[in-house]
Amino acid sequence: MEEDKEESSKKKLRQDIPPATRASLFTDDLILEILSRLPARSVRRFKCVSMPWRDLIADPVNRKKLPQTLDGFLYTTYRSLGGVWSHHFATVSGGAARVDPSLNFLQPKYKYIAYVDTCNGLLLCACSNKENPAAYGEQVCYVVCNPATERWIELPPQPQAQANRFHCASRLAFDPKVSSHFHVLEFGQNYRNVGSCVTGVDIFSSQTGAWIRRDSELVEQITVLDDFRCVLLGGMLHLVGKLNPVKIYSKRALLVVDMEGKEWKTIHLPDGSSSHDAVGLSQGCLHYASTTKPYVNSNSEKNVVPATTKITLWCLENYDTNEWVLKRSASIDEPSSMPGLKWKVFAIHPDCDTVFLDGGDVLAAYDMQHQKFVRILNLEKGNYQVYLPYVPLFSEVLADADEQ
Repeated sequence: MEEDKEESSKKKLRQDIPPATRASLFTDDLILEILSRLPARSVRRFKCVSMPWRDLIADPVNRKKLPQTLDGFLYTTYRSLGGVWSHHFATVSGGAARVDPSLNFLQPKYKYIAYVDTCNGLLLCACSNKENPAAYGEQVCYVVCNPATERWIELPPQPQAQANRFHCASRLAFDPKVSSHFHVLEFGQNYRNVGSCVTGVDIFSSQTGAWIRRDSELVEQITVLDDFRCVLLGGMLHLVGKLNPVKIYSKRALLVVDMEGKEWKTIHLPDGSSSHDAVGLSQGCLHYASTTKPYVNSNSEKNVVPATTKITLWCLENYDTNEWVLKRSASIDEPSSMPGLKWKVFAIHPDCDTVFLDGGDVLAAYDMQHQKFVRILNLEKGNYQVYLPYVPLFSEVLADADEQ
C-alpha cells in the first residue's frame, strides 16, 4: 500500500513539472545523443521546445552530430552575351543562401567550375584552369568538395580518359552513415550515336585513390540520361535511363550498379512515365514522381485558360519484387498570377511527400499529402534547369583534402 502511494506521488510530481522544466533535467550530451538518432525533420521541430534547446541544436559544433535535411538546390545560369556562367543557390524556404554557390574556395586554382552532381553534402565539379576548356580542347578534371566546410580534393586523371568528358554521365556516391569515403562513377557511352547504350563504367574510390574499369553486365540496352538525378540506396547507385534507345518511344528504367561495378540490373519505371519526372530517396524508400505535360487552351492571346498539371507519386515499397505502388496523385491548377507555365517535377523531398516543380522561371513546391502549392522564388533568367539538391554536411570528411 505504501509502495502504491509512493509511486502515485512520483507520478503526480512528474505531471506537475512543466514540459520545459522536465526537458531541462537532461544533460546536453544526453539530448544530443537522442536527437542524433531522430530524422532531421523531427530535430527541426525540437528547436521549439525551449530557447536552450534551440541554441543547442543550432550550435555549429553540435550540428556535426545531428542529421540534416534538404537545404536547397544548386543551379547554373548562362548568359550568351560574353559566355558567362553563374552559379546560384535556391533555398527551399526562399531565404538567403547558406552556402556560397560560386565556390570561391576553389577559384584561386580553377577558372572554370561546373556543377556535375551532389550526394549527401558533397559536390562533384568539373574544373579547369582555362575559362573555356572546350574551346581550347582541354580535358577537365574532377573535384569533390564540401561547400559547408570548404574542404576539397582533386581526383587523379583516369588511365584511359573518355574521348569527350563533357558528354559523359558522371555521378557521385557518398553515404556518411556507412563510410567517410566516396565514389565517382563515369559511365561510358557515345552520345553522338543515337543508338548508343552503356558499355561500362569507370569508378574512382577515395579509399584506394585509384580508378578501376568495369564492363557492363546488363542484358537490356540502356542509355543514361545525363540531366537526371541519381539515388544511392543500399550501396547501389540508381540512374534514370532509356531502354532500347534506338526506338522513338522507348521505356524508361533505372540502371542499378554497385560501387565495384560487379552487380548490374535494371528496374522498370511505372507505365506512363514521361520526360517530366524525377527519382529520389524519401522516407527511406525509393520514390518516383511524374508530371503530365499541361495543355494550355487559348482562343486568343488575351484569353489564356490556366492549365491543369497532374502529378503522380510512386513508391518502391518492396525492392526485391521491383513493383511500384501508386502512393499519391494530384491535379493542380496554375495560380492566376502564373498563367501558361509548364510545370515539371525535378526533385522529391527526402522527409515527406513533397515534390519540387520547375516552371521555367519559377521554383515551387507541392505538398502531395496536404495538397498545398507553395511558390518558393523566381529563378535567375537563363537557368540551366538542372537542380542539384544540397544537404549540409558538417562532419569532417575528405580527411586528405586541400584547404586553400
